Amino acid sequence: MPGIFTVSLDLELYWGVRDKRSIQDYEANLRGERQAIQEMLVTFDAYGVHATWATLGFLFFADVSELRTRLPHATPTYHNSELSPYPYIETHEWGVDDQYHFAPEVIDLIRSYPGQEIGTHTFSHYYCLEPGQTAEAFRADMAAAIETARARGIEIQSLVFPRNQGNPQYLSLLQELGIRCYRGNEVAPFYTARNQEQQNALVRGLRLLDAYVNVTGHNTYSFEECAQSRPFNIPSSRFLRPYSPSFAWMDDLRLHRIKRAMRHAAINHRLFHLWWHPHNFGAHVAENQRFLTRILEYYEQLRQRYGMQSLNMGEISNLLERMHAG
Repeated sequence: MPGIFTVSLDLELYWGVRDKRSIQDYEANLRGERQAIQEMLVTFDAYGVHATWATLGFLFFADVSELRTRLPHATPTYHNSELSPYPYIETHEWGVDDQYHFAPEVIDLIRSYPGQEIGTHTFSHYYCLEPGQTAEAFRADMAAAIETARARGIEIQSLVFPRNQGNPQYLSLLQELGIRCYRGNEVAPFYTARNQEQQNALVRGLRLLDAYVNVTGHNTYSFEECAQSRPFNIPSSRFLRPYSPSFAWMDDLRLHRIKRAMRHAAINHRLFHLWWHPHNFGAHVAENQRFLTRILEYYEQLRQRYGMQSLNMGEISNLLERMHAG
């Protein structure tokens, strides 16, 4: 079996940063996100890259009126009420910035390209490790996400946990709901799933360092370990950090870090999983796109030399299903 290169994208618009940033503060990223998505799709198509777009359920709706007709019966009761988007839905002044909250036409565009899977990022950007949330509320949220996608002819197979807050206690629930796979975290201690209170400057600093210097290894995975249990864990290998003028002088190091891990996966017949948020590319679209193209050019070299393949998470699940059955 050849090495596999997979990409997942957390498609969330403003909902993904709502509890941390104001629209005004993040508007450059939000304004450029649709252009970035269009350019990513063209580039993916040019290099034959298959990707999973883990899409927030809210984005399927045309506007807030339509969203309000499909809210789940149970909503999260976070101890920190700022984390819940439901009060925001009722108090926000709608109409001016709907393009930062809803995107059914973007979902249609993604589906029009070959090899692009629509997965889920939960319905409401649900945080599975925050104090106060419950299994009942998570089940209701996921059911809403699955039903919303199904109404548009999409069967959800793949999940990305918001803020990478994977909760092991919910894996059996996911299987009951028909979710076949999820994106787990890297195995290093500072990538362990954490809630907001458990994040700290040291953890963030080590993750930043690891983007440029090999602190945690290649973070590639054997198909056997991914196939061990259901739903399948298709873990992250590397977060693709966006272009930053302050760190641009280190971009060759950042690229080298990614390429070494990709090569390790190709030679050793393992999985390399790259991910980011489309809004990360919304500011400095051209610079981010150039960097992505350099990665995909290298993937093409690995494909030609070692037979590396690109599959989305759903396609990897099909492969793992055959291994699991065997």
